[in-house]
Amino acid sequence: AANPLLQSHCAGDDETKAKVLKWFRGEYATKTEARQELGVNIVITDDDWYEYLKLFACFLKQAGYAGMLILIDELVNIYKIPNAITRQYNYEKILTMYNDAMQGKAQYLGFILCGTPQCMEDPRRGVYSYEALRSRLAEGHFSGEHKDLLSPVIRLQPLTYEEMLILTEKLADIHAGLYDYSQIVTQQDMVDFIEIEFGRIGADTHITPREVIRDFIEVLDIVYQNPGISVRGLL
Repeated sequence: AANPLLQSHCAGDDETKAKVLKWFRGEYATKTEARQELGVNIVITDDDWYEYLKLFACFLKQAGYAGMLILIDELVNIYKIPNAITRQYNYEKILTMYNDAMQGKAQYLGFILCGTPQCMEDPRRGVYSYEALRSRLAEGHFSGEHKDLLSPVIRLQPLTYEEMLILTEKLADIHAGLYDYSQIVTQQDMVDFIEIEFGRIGADTHITPREVIRDFIEVLDIVYQNPGISVRGLL
């Protein structure tokens, strides 16, 4: 697909560029379809997509970049797959990626995968249900209060009150800049807001930045649209 990509880029051919991107995304089901639209006899499949990622990383290195970083979010979707064989196939692919990284077989290629503790640790369906992954990724015996940030699995800690307060300060600045008004939220207003958010039952363990952002933007929107209402009064 490199030749059609170069040709379509030089010619400003948006239609062909779209087809090339379709090829890169592995959306051609058959070689016949790819040959008819792009003139190439290769398609990316479920069996070889990882090999192509390694190839792309080498290409990007030659193009002057340090390499390619792949971000895979919502690992919990593998955990939710009902078919055990399909889950195991996906976990086997993760194991291959991990081993390649550790053994130097995936040059210029990095992976960050994100998932919930449950999707990692569930012994029946989680990542650790695949013994070869559990033995490589699970914490050792010495990680108590001291966290090893060089280990393959890094546990993210919830944002603290202070970090949430800094988040609301930045949101207030962005909101005022977006709608072009002078700041209407005081430091005490934000402190009061955070106290209310964390004062709910179960908030210490279940509140998420998404909920805090949603609620705070709602407060800013309402006060902005109703000049007669103060933030303190609304809270």
